[in-house]
Amino acid sequence: MVGSSHGQFSPDARRSKGIAAYARQFVVPEEDVPEVLAGMIGPTLSEEALQAAGGAAWWHPALSARDRSVAVISALVSQGGVEARLRSHVRLALREGLTEDALVALIALLAVYVGFPRASVAIELIREECAATAETASTNVVR
Repeated sequence: MVGSSHGQFSPDARRSKGIAAYARQFVVPEEDVPEVLAGMIGPTLSEEALQAAGGAAWWHPALSARDRSVAVISALVSQGGVEARLRSHVRLALREGLTEDALVALIALLAVYVGFPRASVAIELIREECAATAETASTNVVR
């Protein structure tokens, strides 16, 4: 396994990296992540999620944070019925530099493959999140 000789993907290292990844996604301090995540999905699944998010796939240098956002959003839209998870990943994608135009273009491309009902739900959610992000940004502007 890549990096295993350095302990990079030991259970403790994976958990630490998973906590860092979820802190970025949820915009909470790292020390709060285990409790926040356990409150959402329970302690057993939250530990599994922390281990997965700390694994090699999430930290491989061949993919940028933007690339990961595109991949995850595509997977969530394809699954359908996971709007709460999609919403948090759209917020993260916006922070990672994806624009509303890029997200809309992505969903338009996916529509042919996943169906228009799933794509339209995703577009509505993206528009809501972009509007909320713009509103938050405009109220945080120092005047």
